Amino acid sequence: MKIATFNLENLGRRLADASEFERRLNILRPQIERLDADILCLQEIDGTRTGSEKRRRLTALDRLISGTVYEKFECVSTVHPATHYPADRHNLAILSRWPIEAHAQHLHSLVPPPIHTMVTGDPPYDGNNDRLPALCWDRPVQHARIALPDRADLHVINLHLKAPLAAAVAGQKIGPFAWKTVSGWAEGFYIAAIKRAGQALETRLLVDRIFDEDRDAKILVAGDFNAEEREVPIRLIAAGLDDTGNGALAERAMVALEHSLPDTRRYSVIHRGRKTMMDHLMASRALLADYVGIEIHNETLGDELVAYAAIRESPESYHAPIVASFRITSETKAG
Repeated sequence: MKIATFNLENLGRRLADASEFERRLNILRPQIERLDADILCLQEIDGTRTGSEKRRRLTALDRLISGTVYEKFECVSTVHPATHYPADRHNLAILSRWPIEAHAQHLHSLVPPPIHTMVTGDPPYDGNNDRLPALCWDRPVQHARIALPDRADLHVINLHLKAPLAAAVAGQKIGPFAWKTVSGWAEGFYIAAIKRAGQALETRLLVDRIFDEDRDAKILVAGDFNAEEREVPIRLIAAGLDDTGNGALAERAMVALEHSLPDTRRYSVIHRGRKTMMDHLMASRALLADYVGIEIHNETLGDELVAYAAIRESPESYHAPIVASFRITSETKAG
């Protein structure tokens, strides 16, 4: 069994430009075909409307998987909480060769949005509690329960955590990436860190809820964590013994599978010449018993910062796909 994750980076943003979108498909389709995954977790899929339709569809994803084995897979995606249809940007999707028995999304269902008093906003906070903003996450966490051929249930959690870029603060920005004051940027960066950690906490609580029902649950957390191993989001989700300090909690820890690889191969993003591991596959101890190995397809990975400045409308994703292999008792694949 192979399980993969891939941040497609705004798939569908250029759907209206047929030639540019086709160039994207010509790059991305061979990448997902190479994964040969039985379960595929995807991030950053844009929702689009056709004609006078009010609902958005994942047309770009349908185009990407057309003619591939994934076209026959079951597919579930996140939706906008107000419309119950895909959002305009950055939807998550899980594609599975095997039946998806249940699926859900969590957006403040386990963690309420924190309330923050802005200290650098312009105009400044006037003491009116009605103006206190709730720091809502940008995206939900996706959860699917999949029935494997060996009759075991696999819990797949797909996520895309907040990027470590300063969030907007009223009156403090003078451009997309330019700030009026250092203090304004600092508060925006602080807000982004709260959102990212909050998403990770909601993910951890979801993992614990699954363990509460089944202490031997097979769980895989996949996606773009926008964080490296020793950063807060990874530590929250992993809950390693060095953090909890309690041996009785060891069976609830999640293990980052990239540890199987040498340091020289352990990166999924290149930023300003620095190789970083921002995308992860993390397994529960029960699933780790079936683990065989992991690959990070980073051979063609370019520097995202250099490309942003030098290449117009690059068709590539600047995240590497990652795929892990596991043993299952069935020798045949359904579907």
